[in-house]
Amino acid sequence: MNRTGASLTWSNARLVRPDRVVEGGWVRVEGGRIAALGSASDPVPGGDVRDLGGRYVTPGYIDIHTHGGGGASFTTGDQEEARTAAAFHLAHGTTTCVASLVTAPVADLARMTDALGELVGDGLLAGVHLEGPFLSAKRCGAQDPEYLRPPDPAALAVMLRSPHVLMVTLAPELDGALDAVKRVVGAGVVAAVGHTDASYAETTAAIDAGATVATHLFNGMRGLHHRDPGPVGAALNDERVTVELINDGIHLHPAIVAMAVRAARGGFTLVTDAMAAAGMGDGDYRLGSMEVRVSGGVARLAAGDSIAGSTLTMENAVRNAVHASGLSVPDAVAAATVTPARVLGLDDRGALRPGLRADLLVLDDDLAVAEVVRGGRPA
Repeated sequence: MNRTGASLTWSNARLVRPDRVVEGGWVRVEGGRIAALGSASDPVPGGDVRDLGGRYVTPGYIDIHTHGGGGASFTTGDQEEARTAAAFHLAHGTTTCVASLVTAPVADLARMTDALGELVGDGLLAGVHLEGPFLSAKRCGAQDPEYLRPPDPAALAVMLRSPHVLMVTLAPELDGALDAVKRVVGAGVVAAVGHTDASYAETTAAIDAGATVATHLFNGMRGLHHRDPGPVGAALNDERVTVELINDGIHLHPAIVAMAVRAARGGFTLVTDAMAAAGMGDGDYRLGSMEVRVSGGVARLAAGDSIAGSTLTMENAVRNAVHASGLSVPDAVAAATVTPARVLGLDDRGALRPGLRADLLVLDDDLAVAEVVRGGRPA
């Protein structure tokens, strides 16, 4: 595909649809959009045709929860760092990236959101996810406890003033949390429950108020118990909730991933929760205001043993879902494309369908990313 995004047809491909893989398929791109799709029995359009030799074609991956990568972080609000991080994840298949900020003073979060919002217009970012500061001190993980606070209308108004805020994570048990969920949803923003010690009843109340996502299920929340199902049980058991899974083999055992996939009534989405060390070597990094040490590819707070994000890419999250947790290729790809697009209300991407953005990946037999196309242009 040339740099102008001109029309082109990929043929002899395995097209990954949500319910099946179409062998010997083809996809036609025109003007940055998917123009047509076909199977082996359909005539391939003429013109510029390229034979993919049976490789997979999938929609571009959508990561709704990432803090950085490639040695750079979104959590500083620095635009050049954000460009570096977004480019790193793009090279690994993430054509739609949501920059996640961590707990900080409300004024700082608003400033960083404004700075990152300037990168939305050029497509580098889809928007911003505010993971904090309305989180549980008991379940704060790598979030800075100094700046944790219960939600209040004034703070929410400051944080939600930017049109680029797409999601806010909060703990349902905090004073004012249910009203905050309603305010977030009323502003057209996704409300998520996470970093929480809430009971099953408290979590269900937040869902009733409009929360639709469970932020990195199991991690940063009260655990699942047969007499105390907590937020995990509430999220899995409610068809209104999509659960995030960090599928790096560290945050979750592959068997837990497989179990959660079967149990999640509202579906699941793969996320990276990646921080600056993704794609880099072991060493010292930062996640917001917190110092992080990476050893053996595992990121933990330098002071303490809390896991501090991941070094995962969406490319590997999908591969792990298939190779380690036994998901089918369509199910794993859907969890990185169709489902996160639905979560964010992005109806112009996330599937192989005529009329949608030509955000496309070519994967080899091992599901490694061979090529990335965004908006009909090679990335």
